[in-house]
Amino acid sequence: MSDFFTPTAPKRTNAAEFSVSELSNSLRRTVEDAYGNVRVRGEISGYRGPHSSGHAYFALKDERARLEAVVWKGTMGKIRFRPEEGMEVIATGKLTTYPGSSKYQIVIDQLEPAGAGALMALLEERKRKLAAEGLFDKERKRPLPFMPRVIGVVTSPTGAVIRDILHRLADRFPLHVMVWPVRVQGETAGPEAAAAVAGFNALPEGFARPDLLIVARGGGSLEDLWGFNDEDLARAVAGSRIPVISAVGHETDWTLIDLAADRRAPTPTGAAEMAVPVRADLEATLASYAARLQSALVRLVDRRRQAVRAAARALPVPDQLLALPRRRLDEASSRLERALSVCVAAKRARLTSARLSPAQLKRRADENRRNVARIGVALDRAQSRVHHDKARLARLAGQRLSLEPLRRRLADARRTEDRLSARILRASETAFASHGDALAMAGEDFARLAVQTVDDRRTRLAQADRLLSSLSYQNVLGRGFAVVRGEDGTPLTSATELEQTRAIEIQFADGRAHATTGWGALPSTRKKTAKPNAPQPEKEQGQLF
Repeated sequence: MSDFFTPTAPKRTNAAEFSVSELSNSLRRTVEDAYGNVRVRGEISGYRGPHSSGHAYFALKDERARLEAVVWKGTMGKIRFRPEEGMEVIATGKLTTYPGSSKYQIVIDQLEPAGAGALMALLEERKRKLAAEGLFDKERKRPLPFMPRVIGVVTSPTGAVIRDILHRLADRFPLHVMVWPVRVQGETAGPEAAAAVAGFNALPEGFARPDLLIVARGGGSLEDLWGFNDEDLARAVAGSRIPVISAVGHETDWTLIDLAADRRAPTPTGAAEMAVPVRADLEATLASYAARLQSALVRLVDRRRQAVRAAARALPVPDQLLALPRRRLDEASSRLERALSVCVAAKRARLTSARLSPAQLKRRADENRRNVARIGVALDRAQSRVHHDKARLARLAGQRLSLEPLRRRLADARRTEDRLSARILRASETAFASHGDALAMAGEDFARLAVQTVDDRRTRLAQADRLLSSLSYQNVLGRGFAVVRGEDGTPLTSATELEQTRAIEIQFADGRAHATTGWGALPSTRKKTAKPNAPQPEKEQGQLF
């Protein structure tokens, strides 16, 4: 029992003792020496974006393992795309250990997508999501302003894109351009562009707010353009109150903002052409409209002048208007005088012929009073009619005075016609002067063309003359040949024709000679051939003399 409580002596060994830190550092050096540069393919897991310090911590995994990963702040700024949860990537770096948790991890120096297929799958997923929300519907797209006053451009201020846009705008229609500088590549390209679009929309109305936005970038690979497939940027473009033109990449490059924007341009230069019209075309159109307006104004003045003249011819003369009332008044006055004379004579006759009695006098006095009363009434009516005619005459005189404004308008129209005629005359003189200069230049060109044409024709004639001389039969005559012609001057080309002709003409190089022919056959036409040793016969009758 005593041996049970007796402590056992420790076993002695030759193994060295390590502290936890020493062992952890030794393991780290071993791992870093063995795996100093590795490439790992895996799926991003647990990514929450960069830490407040600028570093990013996440994991790479596959179906059977998991590897912790860290990207330092300096490396994060060099990554050309934005890492996302579930994205398959290829990480290049070195393995190391983290003593604080006894874990090994990879310190990433370079990170790139595992392939275009992964990015395309992610892009298609975003595209379906945004399309389901209605961000790509044609009904929500707004028309571009025909002539914007200010254009906002979201792009890099140091690239060739902004220079191409400014140069094209200056050629077509110079105007004010506001540039919001952003990065067009890398992880921060999408958020910066989204912030730029939102910033332009947040500008107050009195701050020369742009009427049109252009989001532009040059061409590149899918990874280079990945920042413009950012979901936040697509939502900012779709929700912009200012119309947006997307000009990212070239004709074959497509991004999400191309679908969300109000108009897509194949190139940044094409975006500038869509944004503004051609100033020269507008000036030509305005000049055409001004000419048409001036012509229409001339025709309108002519029609108004003719209408005024027609109205003046249709107005009656005041004397003609007053002639009939004046005649009626004269006739009434003459009738009144005659009626008074006749009435006085009749009354006097009745008074002298009738017997006087108080009753008769009273009756006649009453009758005369009634007659005087009727005459007074008639006189009042005549006076009222005279007053009415005088008032009508005054109104007609007033109407005659009312013609003065019409005459003044006619005078103004005539002065306007004179001014237009003077302007048309000056324009005609200017046109005639310009046409005279053009005609003088055309005359000089015609004279120069005529001299050149004459020289060309003279050269061609000389060449034809030399060719005719070289091909002429007269050159052959100089080598001993001759031309035989018949009585009618037709050249003889066979012996048969020579036998049928009596008189011939022979042309040599130095002149012509006449000769006659015989009827016998020529030596060449004999049927028998002379023997070689036989003497030559004398000339027969058919030979030439």
